[in-house]
Amino acid sequence: MNIYDISKQAGVSIATVSRVLNGSDKVSPATREKVLKVMEQNSYTPNAFARSLGLNSMHTVGILCADSSDVYLASAIYYLERELRYHSYASMLCCTGYQLEEKKKYLQLLLSRNVDALFFVGSNFVEDTEKNNAYLFEAAGKVPVFILNGYLAGDNIHSVLCDDSLAVSEMTDTLIKRGSRSPVYLYRSLSYSGKRKLAGFQEACEKNGISDGKGRAFSCPAPVHDTMTFLAGLEKDLTFDACITADDELAVGAVKYALSQGKKIPTEFQVTGYNNSLLSTCSTPEITTVDNRVEFMCTTAVSLLMQVLDGKDIPARTMFSADLIHRETTN
Repeated sequence: MNIYDISKQAGVSIATVSRVLNGSDKVSPATREKVLKVMEQNSYTPNAFARSLGLNSMHTVGILCADSSDVYLASAIYYLERELRYHSYASMLCCTGYQLEEKKKYLQLLLSRNVDALFFVGSNFVEDTEKNNAYLFEAAGKVPVFILNGYLAGDNIHSVLCDDSLAVSEMTDTLIKRGSRSPVYLYRSLSYSGKRKLAGFQEACEKNGISDGKGRAFSCPAPVHDTMTFLAGLEKDLTFDACITADDELAVGAVKYALSQGKKIPTEFQVTGYNNSLLSTCSTPEITTVDNRVEFMCTTAVSLLMQVLDGKDIPARTMFSADLIHRETTN
């Protein structure tokens, strides 16, 4: 059964069937009902690629993320797909890893599938040099590009992101006001978001008279138990009474470190995470964290995309504030 068969059985032209498929308002309600009834009787499902030839659209959006096993990224993917589905768009997901060549390869794969737009989930897709960001600029020359929680200036590139610097600065300031005199900061990477978080920690330290803030930030791209070991080793060379982290998994490691050393949480040792993921509430004690509002970010991004596809102008950058979620690991 194809569009020609549908037109014969319904007694209408092929163009009329096409208008019904495309949701055109140039079809009378009676004719629309007649065509839809024939489709239902024959269990007809229109071929997406065939429809795209007339619509110049596959009604499909490409989503790229580094690692879908990451709790934060998995949540973002879920919310993006949900919102796109609500707007009758399908999604194609590619997990690229963190290497530039792999990102380029998967990007070309999605573009070859004639997607209508691209979502890059995570600031790790923004590289350090304009040369390495060329793949993003080239993609934006073909379809709208949306970067979630990262920023890159360019035509047809739109960024939707949380103010990570402000969030970490406020969290650090809060811990200091609640008794911490010597905090440390753990992070995994110095992506765009990572740099902003680090800047927020250092700014709060300087504001509160902690002069060695730069020397209190450490890269720790490790799983939970390795983070615990890292902090135990760090304690031999540095005094610290709080651990502010760039994500909730690092915070779980910090909690395990404190418990293994017999430190009382939060009276002797305070811990904060970031992302407000399930990990923050699965931990005992439950972890104070930053809610960077991933659902709001994704729904906003999809809403903005729909406006772009409707030919409307939208801001190149949309930034929103995070919420601090106070639980059992801080005073």
